[in-house]
Amino acid sequence: MRRTGMSFQRTRLSADRTLASVIRTALSLIAFGFTLFQFFEKLVANPQKSTAAARNFGISLVALGIAMLAIGIVYHAFFMMGLRKERKAMAAQGLIHAESAFPPSLTLITALILLAIGIVAILSMVFHVGPFS
Repeated sequence: MRRTGMSFQRTRLSADRTLASVIRTALSLIAFGFTLFQFFEKLVANPQKSTAAARNFGISLVALGIAMLAIGIVYHAFFMMGLRKERKAMAAQGLIHAESAFPPSLTLITALILLAIGIVAILSMVFHVGPFS
């Protein structure tokens, strides 16, 4: 019983590690896209060079990072709901004790904060408003 109960904790931590890898990749895409966008925005002062394609590529990278993060968050949430449901069913059958509750996922909270920052960044980039314009 104890081993089975601990396997749920290991699976939960594994899901958090998977979400952390999604966060790292999305953060890299968002940061690189934002940096690329800002770099080419500064080149607008030179009227002989067209920077629209590079700026659009930067916006696309940020959008890709946001989409990847959103999909990762949704996948993580559904996986954790299924894991909790399975754990509850096994506890009802008496197969595990399930005395300790699953703590809130700090990785999920971090992902949600990064998602909000990414959305603010892309809105600033597209509409030239906000803190990053």
